[in-house]
Amino acid sequence: MSVAVVDFGSFALGEAVPSAHEMKRLSTEIGRAFSELGFVYLKNTGIKDEQVFEAMDICRKFFLLPKDIKQQYARSLDSDVPYHGWFDLQTESLDPTQPCDLKEIFNYSTFSSSDVQPVKELPEFTSIIESFFRTFQELSMHVMKVIELSLGVETDFFVSKHQRMGSLLNPSTLRAAYYPPVEKSSLMENQTRCGEHSDYGTFTLLFQDKNGGLEVMSRSGQ
Repeated sequence: MSVAVVDFGSFALGEAVPSAHEMKRLSTEIGRAFSELGFVYLKNTGIKDEQVFEAMDICRKFFLLPKDIKQQYARSLDSDVPYHGWFDLQTESLDPTQPCDLKEIFNYSTFSSSDVQPVKELPEFTSIIESFFRTFQELSMHVMKVIELSLGVETDFFVSKHQRMGSLLNPSTLRAAYYPPVEKSSLMENQTRCGEHSDYGTFTLLFQDKNGGLEVMSRSGQ
């Protein structure tokens, strides 16, 4: 089964809510994709490639910093934002039945806590990531309006519950993942880059670089 492609141009960033007919098309196509596979490819969202590449580039620069520097920005379970910050290689296991994942992570979940320290080695890091976060925030509101119509719930049912993204009162997170080179001889049995899992939260907006790698499992298990 292939991932459905939906043209989101009529409700892209900067666009007002489209006509009832167009909203019906979007809600039908996206609702079908979510019901049948759980994934959909949105094209013409209004997000510029340049902004995506800029965010990926600054995140890569962070991940290439020495470990002792990255450790200064590691997440702390004792802080107000326990999921914000850097996760070292083999810290997380999205499939708890398998060895820890071979990836590093940086989670950005709030701009309003004193526990969030700017990355002084990369002065532009915070501004680039916050701008990218806000772009996703706007797009997610458009997607939620479509999902509301698809599910037949009242207008703003989801939107009203996501008004505080970027604060301590909402756990929505921008997550950057880095998969560094590893020696095959060091791998444990069944160890992967990112374990099989279902995402938590309302939905996930995902970007990949040119290497790709995402796999999707259908209801049949394939």
